[in-house]
Amino acid sequence: MKLKEIMLVDDNSIDNYVSKIVVEKENFTETITVKSSAIEALDYLKAKTDNFPELIFLDIKMPIMDGFEFLLEFSKFTVDKKENSAIVMLSSSINNADMEAASNEQHVIDYLSKPLSKDKLAKVFDILIQKK
Repeated sequence: MKLKEIMLVDDNSIDNYVSKIVVEKENFTETITVKSSAIEALDYLKAKTDNFPELIFLDIKMPIMDGFEFLLEFSKFTVDKKENSAIVMLSSSINNADMEAASNEQHVIDYLSKPLSKDKLAKVFDILIQKK
């Protein structure tokens, strides 16, 4: 299974770089879109005329707008735009409160600790395959 687009949303450029390398090596997507803030990611999605990325890796702790605020705004998009999107929360800390909050979000399919790795990416793709 190869996705059309994966989006990485993280304010840390090193984390984005590592995640991008892992995704590129595994060749799971045609396009990798990298955004350095939740606001930048939302602006990108608002401007899209076609479907949203099938998979979004979303950092939780970001300045100005965090990952949960992004999810709130994401939920306001029309169903036809977001219905094929899955979100994975990617965080530098495993906080039980964050994990529980993420599990209550409709489009969130997993919560992973950074850095993204080949094994973690494979786990996400297993979840996506089961979801289809």
